[in-house]
Amino acid sequence: MTDITEEENGIINGAEADEKPRRTRHKGKHDKDKPWDDPSIDHWKIDKFDHSWNESGMLEVSSFSTLFPQYREKYLQDCWPIVKGALKEHGIGCELNLVEGCMTVSTTRKTRDPYIIVKARDLIKLLSRSVPAPQAIKILNDEMQCDIIKIANLVRNKERFVKRRQHLVGPNSSTLKALEILTGCYILVQGNTVAAMGSFKGLKQVRKVVEECILNKMHPVYNIKILMMKRELAKDPALANENWDRFLPQFKKKNVKQKKVKTKEKKSYTPFPPPQQPSKVDEQLASGEYFLNDTKKQAKKWQEKQEKQAEKTAISKKKRDEAFVPPEEPKIQDPNTHSDTKNDVAALASSLKKKAKDFGRQKAAENIDANAYIAAPDKSSKKRSKR
Repeated sequence: MTDITEEENGIINGAEADEKPRRTRHKGKHDKDKPWDDPSIDHWKIDKFDHSWNESGMLEVSSFSTLFPQYREKYLQDCWPIVKGALKEHGIGCELNLVEGCMTVSTTRKTRDPYIIVKARDLIKLLSRSVPAPQAIKILNDEMQCDIIKIANLVRNKERFVKRRQHLVGPNSSTLKALEILTGCYILVQGNTVAAMGSFKGLKQVRKVVEECILNKMHPVYNIKILMMKRELAKDPALANENWDRFLPQFKKKNVKQKKVKTKEKKSYTPFPPPQQPSKVDEQLASGEYFLNDTKKQAKKWQEKQEKQAEKTAISKKKRDEAFVPPEEPKIQDPNTHSDTKNDVAALASSLKKKAKDFGRQKAAENIDANAYIAAPDKSSKKRSKR
């Protein structure tokens, strides 16, 4: 019977081996089939924690604490009962210390989930970074993760940092809202950090977009375009195992002309120090004011003061008088006169010539010599008669 069963087992094992693809085995290695090496098992699935997995509880007390800014004190004081009730469901104790300005979470005897203390630590971190309490409490769910991105140390210049951070937010927070929709994450830009909540895949995309924006590698709008195209490409099952780089746009960074920094010309080095400037006493000695007595000095100061005052009063009076000066009235032109300036000049020149001719004639009439019109006696005839 034993032989038959062994033969049957051998036939069965052989049939199973024919069905499954044979794997290459390495000698001396523990290369056996594991029960979890099954394609039907989803290794990325997060099962909900069951209290039966850890009935005894925690052996040691674990605690985390974080500081919060002073402007968050009033809000945390108001919403602390909500936070305390949410943590109590998971068996976590919490304390708000307003004197030291810190929040503390710690495990208790009722704590069963060993990872919930890490989630509670993330909760108080988000609360200190100005995330609203109802949103921050969602981090206690197994599907929700968080990432706090520090952006202050990526840029040295404060003005550039503020400008690039505003690029990330966009006008009326439109850029930030588009990123939230495409990545499926909650994003809050606060001070020197960016707090994000969502899945691991979404958080990875958010970190990439934020760092590229602050480092001025790519504007968030271009990253939004790429994410939108990737979302459309993911809907096509034929492109699931292909490279998408040929479909995505390639944005080239343009060199923007920057203002040239004016460099001061270096003066030639001289080992001798510059000449000493004269002091007030030296100037008084040069002008002779130093040797005057106190009364003369005061009289001189008073005179200078009066002169300055007189100059100022004259300037102010001139300004006041300008208001009473009547404006120049516009000259009314005769519509019958010709508008052409060239014709006016020609007419003026001809009238002047005419007047000059008339004046010359009048002068000539006044200087008439009567002797010129009287006939003179013939001298040559007289001489002939005498002969």
